[in-house]
Amino acid sequence: MFKKLILISSVISLSLGSSMVNAKVSDAEANKLGAELTPLGAIKAGNADGSIPAWTGGITTPPASYKLGGFHPDPYPEDKILFEITADNYKQYAEFLSDGQQKMFETYPTTFRMPVYESRRSASSPQFVYDETKKNALMAELIQGGNGVKNAAIGIPFPIPQSGVEAIWNHILRYRGQTVHRFGGQAAPTASGDFNMIGFDDLLLQKYSAKDATREKLLEENVISKFMQEVTSPARLAGTVLLVHETMDQVKEPRKAWTYNTGQRKVLAAPNIAYDAPGTAADGLRTTDDFDMFNGAPDRYNWELKGRKEMYVAYNNYKLHSDNAKYTDILKPGHVNPDLTRFEKHRVWVVEANLKPEYRHVYQKRVFYIDEDSWQVQVSDIYDNRNELYRVAVAHGVNYYEVPTQWSTLDVIYDLNSRRYLALGLDNEERMYEFDKALDDGDFTPQALRRKGKR
Repeated sequence: MFKKLILISSVISLSLGSSMVNAKVSDAEANKLGAELTPLGAIKAGNADGSIPAWTGGITTPPASYKLGGFHPDPYPEDKILFEITADNYKQYAEFLSDGQQKMFETYPTTFRMPVYESRRSASSPQFVYDETKKNALMAELIQGGNGVKNAAIGIPFPIPQSGVEAIWNHILRYRGQTVHRFGGQAAPTASGDFNMIGFDDLLLQKYSAKDATREKLLEENVISKFMQEVTSPARLAGTVLLVHETMDQVKEPRKAWTYNTGQRKVLAAPNIAYDAPGTAADGLRTTDDFDMFNGAPDRYNWELKGRKEMYVAYNNYKLHSDNAKYTDILKPGHVNPDLTRFEKHRVWVVEANLKPEYRHVYQKRVFYIDEDSWQVQVSDIYDNRNELYRVAVAHGVNYYEVPTQWSTLDVIYDLNSRRYLALGLDNEERMYEFDKALDDGDFTPQALRRKGKR
């Protein structure tokens, strides 16, 4: 599976439970950022055969046809499919596929396909994120046992990672704007393709990514982000609201969560909104820590950094993102419509997480494939307690180029046993995200939760 790993001699594979090396790097190492490495730590050069190009800055200006507040036109409209990976030929490409991706061809041999396009390294971030990432490389440290980060702000905390837990913190703390209002929802199609939409209205305050965030203030307040999610449909669930405060030092203070339930008409603390607790209205198809491909405390797993590998991942999925695509076009029996997907070859970091013997979780092992250009988890292979493949999660990414930020337009979790899947982030028939929503701490209190629930 890891035949094509590009092992880096300076990388030390560490488990979360073992003693941590000092995460800070030398001035000489940090000076590679923006030189032979991109500002976020990726290899700037292309690969040997040219199938992965050099990174030249990503998308720095929106296409001329883009209108602020609207959906995002495909910046590569002339690109054609180079070839397709199917059940008939996937073994030819096995070295560039995860075990979970290969299992998808075996599970849906007549319908699942990967249309492969030219690789476009479109990922980009604002300059202030790059500037702070370099500072983080010299300053950021893991907190006891890897259950938090200190001396980091705004940018990627560990752009030259030395352990698996550093790499997953890079995903958790990657830049996705500062304040976000998201519209849309999720659906869990049956084996025949029937589905009901669950509507969400999400507010996100990224304290860590705020342009005026400081290392000292983050350490003092101990909050990475604040998230509020209201269920808007169907009627029987509408009005249920979730509030989460995600902490930076989870040893000092774990995640705080509250819910407002329309039946009880009360705001209640929800300490169990974590780990493998079932996801909101997800029909049992995801855990709480599956949201955003992985979120929350990493303390239940030992994390190992395997190195880099080249891999086909869902990238620049503007067809899947388009308001011309209806939910009925996207959601098909077994998997999303391959005609709307786009796969490209990119380099990814491989991180393996194995459950510690003293903890419980429905997932025994998870293997994360993290885009080196953005630190977005692209694929997660998920194993059950028999150590058999259980689920495969795929993030279909786009660059929201008005920000700019590389983020998924749709996360899909495939359950290989039930042959069902959960599609999160469906927004094609809604308004586009607002990345300039006026939000502050007062919008994310239990009192605000109560007001929102009673509207």
